[in-house]
Amino acid sequence: MNSDISVLRIFDDYLKELRSKRNEDEAKHKIEDFQKHFTDLRNEIDELRDSMHLLKMKLAALSRENKTLDKKTYDEDQHDELKKKYFAFRKTFDETKDEFIHFGSKWL
Repeated sequence: MNSDISVLRIFDDYLKELRSKRNEDEAKHKIEDFQKHFTDLRNEIDELRDSMHLLKMKLAALSRENKTLDKKTYDEDQHDELKKKYFAFRKTFDETKDEFIHFGSKWL
């Protein structure tokens, strides 16, 4: 996800460039939309990273205590839910990235 953050930063730089070069209403509207999408994606990355870190710390604690990860603990820690959130994020990120590349090629 660190690379996703870098991509968002690069895209944000492109938005700044576009904002300075384009005054068309359509372009301005899309720039604002992408800024919101990028902010939302960054927030989602932060939430996922925090959840993954907490889960990693729980697993490390289990390991230090020589305990195994049983089904009850696995379900309580919501591994499957975190996995679903991650894959949903990946899909949204990739779609947004593709849309932005298309938009950028039209307006740059």
